[in-house]
Amino acid sequence: MTTAINNLVQTRIPTEYGEFVLHYFTNTIDDKEHVAFVFGDVMHKSRVPVRIHSECFTGDVLGSRRCDCGDQLDKALQLISEHGFGVLIYLRQEGRGIGLLKKLQAYNLQDEGMDTVDANLHLGHKPDEREYTIAALMLDNLQIKTIELITNNPNKIEQLQALGVKVDGRIAIEIESNCDNRAYLQTKAHKMDHLLTKTKK
Repeated sequence: MTTAINNLVQTRIPTEYGEFVLHYFTNTIDDKEHVAFVFGDVMHKSRVPVRIHSECFTGDVLGSRRCDCGDQLDKALQLISEHGFGVLIYLRQEGRGIGLLKKLQAYNLQDEGMDTVDANLHLGHKPDEREYTIAALMLDNLQIKTIELITNNPNKIEQLQALGVKVDGRIAIEIESNCDNRAYLQTKAHKMDHLLTKTKK
């Protein structure tokens, strides 16, 4: 049986938070390109700070204020740098797994009054269709013993643990809400059990 993933290329990427090494992975599970952004020495280490970040073109690239994704991406790199080592895994599962087209359609439904959960359901999808098999395989490839997951999402921790990843702790990554994403974050807190104390009513 062929290996599910292949750490094909590694190259250094200098950033405002220091020098990272970008690992480019190919895989036999899907046809997408997933990457790991590694800071410092993580091989055979325990309690490695890890952010598993799902692609958000509108937030990460365009700076959309409808979500907190771009701010979380930037904050995660800062946290990893401050710890002295860590990994940001960037998964190509746009729109909580429903893709860019459906995410944009969901945005229009939200502008008509639906919340993010109801909009996804209206389009025939689950509220969150992401899964983390490839992320678990990438962590194994990087030979990381245990992680501290940078997340507000308990379900992400549960999924990773079910895949055999040893999660030793959680690092919160709350971003201050704004007038454009406040309702979105409140929906994540109330309907999806995200640990977002700043947005609780």
